Amino acid sequence: MHNDRKNLKYFIYARKSSESDEKQVQSIDDQVKIMTEMAKSYGIKVIEIFTESKSAKEPGGRIIFEKMMKKIEQGVADAILTWKIDRLSRNPMDSARIQWMLQKETLKSILVPDREYKPEDNVLILSVESSMANQYLRDLSKNVKRGLNSKLEKGWMPGSSPIGYLNTKTEIRGENYIIKDPERFDLVRKMWDMMLTGNYTIASILEIVNNKWGFTTKKTSKRGNEGLARTTIYRIFTNQFYAGIINYGGKTTEGKHPKMITLEEYDAVQIILGREGKKRPQTHEFAFTGCIRCGVCGCFHTAIDKVKLIKATNKVKKFTYYMCTRKKKNVPCDQKSYVEVADLEAQIEQELEKYEIHPLFKDWALEVLREQNDQEIESRTKVYEMQQLSLNKTQSQLDNLTRMRYNELIGDEEFITEKTRLKDELLRIKEKLGNIEERADNWIELTEKTFNFACYARIKFRNGDLQTKKEIFTALGLNRTIKDKKLIIEANKWFVQLQKVSLPVMSDFMKSEPEKTLTNKRQKEAYASFRTVLRERWDLNPRPSACIYLLFT
Repeated sequence: MHNDRKNLKYFIYARKSSESDEKQVQSIDDQVKIMTEMAKSYGIKVIEIFTESKSAKEPGGRIIFEKMMKKIEQGVADAILTWKIDRLSRNPMDSARIQWMLQKETLKSILVPDREYKPEDNVLILSVESSMANQYLRDLSKNVKRGLNSKLEKGWMPGSSPIGYLNTKTEIRGENYIIKDPERFDLVRKMWDMMLTGNYTIASILEIVNNKWGFTTKKTSKRGNEGLARTTIYRIFTNQFYAGIINYGGKTTEGKHPKMITLEEYDAVQIILGREGKKRPQTHEFAFTGCIRCGVCGCFHTAIDKVKLIKATNKVKKFTYYMCTRKKKNVPCDQKSYVEVADLEAQIEQELEKYEIHPLFKDWALEVLREQNDQEIESRTKVYEMQQLSLNKTQSQLDNLTRMRYNELIGDEEFITEKTRLKDELLRIKEKLGNIEERADNWIELTEKTFNFACYARIKFRNGDLQTKKEIFTALGLNRTIKDKKLIIEANKWFVQLQKVSLPVMSDFMKSEPEKTLTNKRQKEAYASFRTVLRERWDLNPRPSACIYLLFT
């Protein structure tokens, strides 16, 4: 028998699937080592060694295997030396091909460590062993899918968690869950905050994350410990997982992992990404492009740099001008004049000054608001109870709907439509409940940042870089327009509310008697007056724009 082998020309074939179903299979290097030692001990001739990391589940998917089989058909070799028969095939089509080549004696031997398959052997033996390998893979696939579905039903995403989260490794297999990555969670949340301002592009966020923060991905056995790629940051901003939703295998499930953002914030970023996709690249940086529209035709203002020779000093000076793009051909526009950036910034400062508050007022306000914490808790509890009732009612409706389907009182189509609606409603109510809990923890912090912004925004604007100026400007208000070189802004509600509370008190005391000359008695009088006004008028849950958190975090 051994003499017969010496007349054959062998190929060594070693394969290991890159997928999880074959983690226990011998490594490719070990397979090649075993086959090489076998060849030496038997004194057989090895023409070539073929190795690949590819699953054999589907026919036609292994390039190296196909290359080897074609060479056998061409007569380059007529035997295969492999570690186990399932290395060659795990699907019926490849198995049938191998069996046919054996029967036709195109393939004269398949040698494995514990046996040899030859053309004259009973074909049923090879057929049964190949079928067993195929059935094992099918059973394993079913078990894996069953495990994944079970994990999804429990609210946990199968597989690796996205950046900002970690998979636990302490539980039994299949029972691990997802937690916050203490090193990256807050930084990824800050990326979302930057995106929500509408003032950053993907490229600018990527620059800050990689070059200023020194952000690196989690180190794994194969990769990691590197900066974010552009495709990776797009995946972050388009992944509902961060809003508590798991999309896996065509199913949408509410996850139990800690949410990083709300569904509303996720939707807002998708709109921003769509808008950014239509922008053209800029070769110059301007603070207010994309922020101001024309008060006549509604087109955005653009900016240009112009260089002029100042005759008095004989020096060249650069000027930046903003003007209407006048892109809407069907809308007439008579706005042809330019607004110089210095004039525009002066107008923005005037707007900021309208709502500016004194540091002393800020300290008084925060003192009063902290006193009202108990009122906030009481208010929150009532809202929470109402939302909980809505949650219970919706869950009850969903349970009743399921019972109706079991009793065949409604059809599949009606059941699926109503079930989808009720599940969406449940997600929204749970989102609101989470927001109420978050409000309880954060309202003092958010209010403090609001007052800090009103107190120091004008100074930061005057001394800030282009990005800071843009953030402060967009936080100031909505519907920002220019008409006849005049800036018009619809101030954000929290700015207007702050003005109503602060100005009546501060104008009476702080302007007539600056802080340095304000006596203790007058301070107490001012504090008492303002305290009454604040309690009556101030909303405990202001919603300033995301850039305020970036500026004062």
